[in-house]
Amino acid sequence: MPKHDTPLLDQLESGPWPSFVKDLKRQAEKNPACWDILGQMEVSYEDKITHWKHGGIVGVFGYGGGIVGRYSDMPKRFPGVAHFHTVRVNQPSSKFYNTKVLRQIMDIWERRGSGMTNMHGSTGDLVLLGTFTEELEEIFYELTHDVGVDLGGSGGNLRTPSCCLGQARCEWSCYDTAEACHNITMTYQDELHRPAFPYKFKTKFSGCPNDCVAAIARSDFSVIGTWRDDIRIDQAAVKGYVNGEFPANGGAHAGGDWGPFNIKKEVIDLCPTNCMWMEGDELKIDNAECTRCMHCLNVMPRALRPGLDQGASILIGAKAPILDGAQLSTLIVPFIKMDAENEFEEYKEIIEKCWDWWMEEGKNRERIGESMQRIGLPTFLKIMEIDPIPQHVKEPRSNPYVFWKEEEVEGGFERDLAEFRKRHPM
Repeated sequence: MPKHDTPLLDQLESGPWPSFVKDLKRQAEKNPACWDILGQMEVSYEDKITHWKHGGIVGVFGYGGGIVGRYSDMPKRFPGVAHFHTVRVNQPSSKFYNTKVLRQIMDIWERRGSGMTNMHGSTGDLVLLGTFTEELEEIFYELTHDVGVDLGGSGGNLRTPSCCLGQARCEWSCYDTAEACHNITMTYQDELHRPAFPYKFKTKFSGCPNDCVAAIARSDFSVIGTWRDDIRIDQAAVKGYVNGEFPANGGAHAGGDWGPFNIKKEVIDLCPTNCMWMEGDELKIDNAECTRCMHCLNVMPRALRPGLDQGASILIGAKAPILDGAQLSTLIVPFIKMDAENEFEEYKEIIEKCWDWWMEEGKNRERIGESMQRIGLPTFLKIMEIDPIPQHVKEPRSNPYVFWKEEEVEGGFERDLAEFRKRHPM
């Protein structure tokens, strides 16, 4: 296949950053079809429109997801990309690959595809970019039989679950994210490969509130590790930080030396709920006011640790659409135990209840967060059989037209207040 003149794309090689154009040209020396990728992209830059068209229904036998079909609308001019299907490969938990598996996958893709990959898509998945329809079944067979990996999710289904490094590598992780991600992936194979939902559904597992997989910003069902007892404090280590015995920020200062560590300036004054203070040389924390922001633990890791009663919070409804703007997930269940011995039973009860309602009530191409917004959080909480708590309140009530149920008026408030105090002793 001939090389194409690409003056617009060539400009992308001139900057200080790594260039995908340079990578594509290097790959084209081994796979000439990549010249046609560059050629069609140059035309798209000139015309200011895409020349890819969605492929509709294309995939492998028995699976409704895992293949993103795509065709060129200029196949005669660029025959190397007349078909340009994407294969999504389900990544291992925490993306712990070994080199043998990676080499096997790359060997298949060099022989049967463009050789281009995306490591990784935003949901997860090792994304293999660009192959012809007649290669799909062969690729699927070799991936599953020779390598032992499966396809990921696409379409209106459970998208490939993904997780952070968790307890394998991280000191903050409050549950085994890798085990949770693997268990859920294996349990819900039907939901993953055979689309039956109104639209896509993403679940991500973060071991702590640092949320290293950005679950709260990008997943419909976020599982964020947390604790419900007190933060553990090593007062001797606190004194060590105050006295300058430990280098602040592990010795790594962005932008130069920040000077001596100042616990008031760098920790206490930055607490979002002002729940920390010093009494003499001891650090005190009002744990009832702590929102688990992780700042103090990140700054003083020798002195502060998560509590021992560990589990996860469930937040629902994030998405990041281009036109509407990002929507963060909403806290629904403050705490569940993420118990591998019980096969993550609490998690599964909640997610299946979500799916049962959403598949009945969700509109076509409506994410579950949009369905929640449409019916309102109070109604969603009733559907989920969850008692409202203060953390569910976005702002003080501003609507004066509030209609009370009879049982709420006749002594209901006093009864509810007594029940709340019993469940949340001061």
